[in-house]
Amino acid sequence: MPVPFLASYLLAGCAVLIVLVYHLLSAVIAGLAVYVLTAKLARRLPTRLGRGHGVALSGIILFVVLLVAGCFAGLWFFVQSHHGIAALLPTLAERLDDIRQTLPPYLTEYLPDSADDLRTYLANLLREHSKDITHFGVSGAKILAHVLLGMAIGSIAVLHRLKEDDNPPPLSAALHLRLRSLADAFDRVVFAQVQISALNTLLTALYIAVILPLCGVQLPLKSILILLTFIAGLLPVVGNLISNTVIVLISLGVSSAVGGASVGFLLLVHKLEYFLNAKIVGSRVDASAWELLTAMLVMEAIFGLTGMVAAPVIYAWLKSELKAQALV
Repeated sequence: MPVPFLASYLLAGCAVLIVLVYHLLSAVIAGLAVYVLTAKLARRLPTRLGRGHGVALSGIILFVVLLVAGCFAGLWFFVQSHHGIAALLPTLAERLDDIRQTLPPYLTEYLPDSADDLRTYLANLLREHSKDITHFGVSGAKILAHVLLGMAIGSIAVLHRLKEDDNPPPLSAALHLRLRSLADAFDRVVFAQVQISALNTLLTALYIAVILPLCGVQLPLKSILILLTFIAGLLPVVGNLISNTVIVLISLGVSSAVGGASVGFLLLVHKLEYFLNAKIVGSRVDASAWELLTAMLVMEAIFGLTGMVAAPVIYAWLKSELKAQALV
């Protein structure tokens, strides 16, 4: 293998470590989202535009940047607002006593004794993982700066891709190949997972907002639960388990029958997601669900929450590079 290619792999590996160790994942996600979406839309521009091509390209970049910024702003609002995830904690605490009254005694012994105990447990859990959560991106001005810089870098990188030199230096050409491979892995994993999460959210919304009300059951915070399902569902397999657990706990607070119905319905949705992961993500990445879960487990153990979020894309990128070299 030529020296420039070896050097590009070494630099790419160092870049991954820097991103994970110094918690720059939010910037990378924002940059890759702008890069991939702009490249997709720019390919649809007609070549006959002439001088208008630059204006159209600038409009596409501006549109994509605003779209990505809006997505991050919406996620920020959902995490930080009292009308978002923060509203789930008191609701779960209030439902605890109801759950204890509806479950058999041999199960209630595993639950906290009171709502205060639940609040204390969750507060301690958040405190223990506050470093991971902060580094992942819910810490104000720092994450905002990362996202803005990431989008700027993505915009500049895609312009270089669309106007690249026909004869770049060997190392520059090799680095461009690494970036394209990473962007392709991001495209295949993230956008496939968005499709899966959207379908899961649609089915969950149908259950929470249509089926249960038709049966005379009203779950609290329906809109928040639906949004949580979509956002958590962006994590392959694991995210679906997170949202399902919250929905089942709230359902048990209504009655054991509603809790049982929620378990049954969400198990079907989870099985569907497993199948979709195998068919959509697995086929695009050429990896089964157990491979992605193993990668997420290892990366979480080494780099915490940031590593778990990045694992599917990094694994897909690594596997595509190995296949390109006919090593797997």
